[in-house]
Amino acid sequence: MFTPRPIGFVSSPYKSTSEVPKGLGAKHEAEGALNILPEFELGLTDIEGISHLFVIWEFDRSQGFALVGTPPCDDRPHGVFATRSPYRPNPIGLTVVELLRREGPVLHVRGVDMLDGTPILDIKPYLSSIPTEKIRTGWLAEVEARKKG
Repeated sequence: MFTPRPIGFVSSPYKSTSEVPKGLGAKHEAEGALNILPEFELGLTDIEGISHLFVIWEFDRSQGFALVGTPPCDDRPHGVFATRSPYRPNPIGLTVVELLRREGPVLHVRGVDMLDGTPILDIKPYLSSIPTEKIRTGWLAEVEARKKG
């Protein structure tokens, strides 16, 4: 096991979880910033050419976990690993953001869904070789079909 330590903190328009768009069709278009601590700024070298980033972060205000829960977009329970619930055995979040620009240790991004002050654990370039037509969304596709029908 390792003890995670933040490499920075999120600046976000969201101050409480009730403000963050959730569920099927939620649009994550809010702009924010990833404020990287000075001792990690060198790790941002060459990041400017990357359009999208995975941000790995901590659900630092989430308490406890549940292996099964009912998400806001469905009335049926699902396993935590099939959802984006903050109530996880390890309180780790993952978000894809669009990099708008870099100003020294600050990455201006679009697509934040984290609360203001959220600790950032890591950043990685978004890369995927999976064609869109091969991606399955399981129960989420079923919910979407029910809501359209």
